Amino acid sequence: MSEPSLFGPPDEPAPTARARPGHVPLADRMRPRTLDEIVGQDPLLAPGRPLREAIDRDVLQSALFWGPPGTGKTTLARAIAQATAARFIAFSAVLSGIKEVRQVMTDAAAARQRDGGRTVVFIDEIHRFNRAQQDAFLPHVEAGDIVLVGATTENPSFEVNAALLSRSRVYVLQPLDRAAIHTILDRALHDPERGLGGTGLEVEPGVLEAIALHANGDARSALNLLELGASVIPAEAATRLLTRERLAPLVARRALRYDKSGEEHYNLISALHKSLRNSDPDASVYWLARMLESGEDLMYVARRLVRFASEDVGNADPQALAVALAARDAAHMLGMPEANTALAQAALYLATAPKSNAAYAAYNAAADAARRDEAEPVPLHLRNASTRLMQSLKYGEGYQYAHDAPDAVTGMDCLPEALQGRQFYKPADRGFEKEIARRLEGWREIKQKRRPPNVER
Repeated sequence: MSEPSLFGPPDEPAPTARARPGHVPLADRMRPRTLDEIVGQDPLLAPGRPLREAIDRDVLQSALFWGPPGTGKTTLARAIAQATAARFIAFSAVLSGIKEVRQVMTDAAAARQRDGGRTVVFIDEIHRFNRAQQDAFLPHVEAGDIVLVGATTENPSFEVNAALLSRSRVYVLQPLDRAAIHTILDRALHDPERGLGGTGLEVEPGVLEAIALHANGDARSALNLLELGASVIPAEAATRLLTRERLAPLVARRALRYDKSGEEHYNLISALHKSLRNSDPDASVYWLARMLESGEDLMYVARRLVRFASEDVGNADPQALAVALAARDAAHMLGMPEANTALAQAALYLATAPKSNAAYAAYNAAADAARRDEAEPVPLHLRNASTRLMQSLKYGEGYQYAHDAPDAVTGMDCLPEALQGRQFYKPADRGFEKEIARRLEGWREIKQKRRPPNVER
């Protein structure tokens, strides 16, 4: 027999719509009470899967549940509370301080010494605790006093203490697909005890599908929207029918899942950059729109396009940088939503431009040489002799003015002696760089002919 948890004893029924009318949201009433009621996470919870086996056999080790909102992290923790024989205690990192957590750690250690009992400590939104606060768990996890179960919407690699992360198994909960959301909505619509089955609510064909689409993988959002839709039906209506027409104003604008400082920010900019690089205009404009419609900083996006223009297009199309800079200026002047087309124009131009990373590679190679090789003095013939002392020290001696030579090319070397002959810039055989490569080859031949006879390159 398990001890009572903060979620209530295992046999306590969930509150029903009739028991507490108007006080418990539909999403909370419909929260699954057992592992088998959880929908959409079969890769983790189907019979025979490692997590399911660990819970069923009550041998769960410290774990982190990582996933977007509304995918079942807290629900899964509550199901563990029902299934486990261990003492189960829940905290929210938003509402609880480290003082309360330390007290639970002390009590857990005492319980283990007293009767060998295990304590499962569930921390919702564990990423809200800073690294120092997370350190408070470590000794107790290592000593076996507690099994730590944390839930987070943020990438644990960024937000969870490395030592704690190494002692925990990370389970990734995926956004629910539309079929799973539809199943959850249908269950809520017909459940007479916890759902809307006793209210006489009916839905027009296509309504549940529209809600599932709008929910964007979030079961809580879907149930909240269904409950809101039911509430807007006038009391005097002959039938309690939720139509697409009544639903439409509630789903006029879907909230996109995004965090300008979190992992999704980096995922989307990576997708945009790699789509541009792969010359895919459709994917490029889609990822751009995802970022802008989610509220990303216009100038951040504009700066990334400017960077791409030089890093991945470069001199294959020198106009690309000018287009990106013009889009940046337009975005600064116009703001959203007017600037969206300027940035889209630039993204489409960059996606369809010939690609070359030769400028990027040239700088990296030159920078590596500057860091690694001996910093030789600037050759005397390249120095400007602006004073008599400099002239007496032979500054500028041997300099050849290119415009005095045929084709404006001399045989003069411009690299330090130890680096002469090094080629940092290697143009691609695409776009305008194909022409640049032809010019450079011609100039190399001219320079070789015009060098002194004793100098070979």
